[in-house]
Amino acid sequence: MVPRIRHVLFDFDQVLAHYRHERRIAYLADATGRTHARVREVLFTSGLETVYDSGLLDTATYLARLGGGLGASIDEERWIASRVAGSDAARDVLVHVEALAPEITLGILTNNGALMADAIPRILGPGCCRFDGRILSSGALGVRKPDPAVFRRALDRLGWQAGDTLFVDDSFANVQAARTLGIHADTVKDGRSLRRVLKRHGLA
Repeated sequence: MVPRIRHVLFDFDQVLAHYRHERRIAYLADATGRTHARVREVLFTSGLETVYDSGLLDTATYLARLGGGLGASIDEERWIASRVAGSDAARDVLVHVEALAPEITLGILTNNGALMADAIPRILGPGCCRFDGRILSSGALGVRKPDPAVFRRALDRLGWQAGDTLFVDDSFANVQAARTLGIHADTVKDGRSLRRVLKRHGLA
């Protein structure tokens, strides 16, 4: 018997949007006058981005360290613009999201810093309306996928029950972690795979 799903929780990068580090790096390099290699070093190789994504730095401190490393001011607007520059909404996925019955509540759980809650609506555009007020980041929750604790905190924040929830992610490790809590979870990488998963769970 197919379980009754009342909520669907989506990963963001590589599910709802295509994200490319190099395009984001290029934007910041142009904005600051630094080389691509320097931007990559400060943002990723140093571990700064992972620390922020884990909730171990507040946004002001993160932006100060990023700007300090690049020798340029990086405010919230410039950071969001760089994230938008590196991302494209996955239209083949969003068409299935928009077709879900209105009584199905949707949310996002992404391994990103707290600023992504402001970047995601700009990346998805009108397709973001189904997620209004339910965009959660690992940075805001203080723990990253695939740690099961992030799913517990997300469900608590949303007021959802595990058995009523379907989670989709491009990473099988994250899917496995969600399943340990009784969340229905499947791997999704594009619109075709999402449609199969939704159909399997009686949602399409």
